[in-house]
Amino acid sequence: MEDVFRALSDPNRRALLDALFDRDGQTLLELSAGHDMTRFGVMKHLRVLEEAGLITTRRAGREKLHYLNPVPIRLVHDRWISKFAEPWMRTMAGLKRDLEGTENPMPRPQHVYQVYIRTTPERLWQAITDPDLTEKYYYGSRLNAESWTPGQKFTINAWGQTVAEGAVLEADPPRRLVRTVHAIYSPEAAAEAPMKHIWEIEQAGESCRLTMTLECGTDESTPFFEHAIGGIIVIVSGLKTFLETGESLQVSA
Repeated sequence: MEDVFRALSDPNRRALLDALFDRDGQTLLELSAGHDMTRFGVMKHLRVLEEAGLITTRRAGREKLHYLNPVPIRLVHDRWISKFAEPWMRTMAGLKRDLEGTENPMPRPQHVYQVYIRTTPERLWQAITDPDLTEKYYYGSRLNAESWTPGQKFTINAWGQTVAEGAVLEADPPRRLVRTVHAIYSPEAAAEAPMKHIWEIEQAGESCRLTMTLECGTDESTPFFEHAIGGIIVIVSGLKTFLETGESLQVSA
């Protein structure tokens, strides 16, 4: 938390986060062009933000793309913000925008979240795939599948109904899981294309680095996808809290 507060204390770094809030996945050149700072200065600030976990990076060809990672801020919220502020905070989290007008021919991940969790890769994999455990942090939902193998179908059940369904695209336990998720809890949600969830687990000393990439099922972001962004932030932060403390975050969908 100390690194997060220190990173947020500088107005130039907050301005860079604002820029990624407005349009995620920008290059160093794009971020430098929008601020009254040298490219070297922007690089230094981005390094501080990355070390604090407030941004993540991905390579797309020769480009290095920068993504806002709001999970640490969500963890600050879970630790200190009153439950009475929850509706307002979740609304703000849901305002994040995805890429607009890019002409890069290579596909770009749309939203990338990263968090370090004091656990083992095996335990983390179990928490992502075991319905008894997903119920603890995934808005009370159970992810039910006969097996987590490529081609396997699964459902997400909550509140006495099936709220989403999906399919496993890739599975390499306990390192990588790629699955589609198609919400069907309302006619509006069912009309949307399925989203893709990419879970990547890496050993990092006595902890694991979890990287979660969320991709829209269409070329352009949709209102439902924008709403889903805030939910994923809560899920990832709730997963960390559950594995490290055994406590479930009581949040409403």
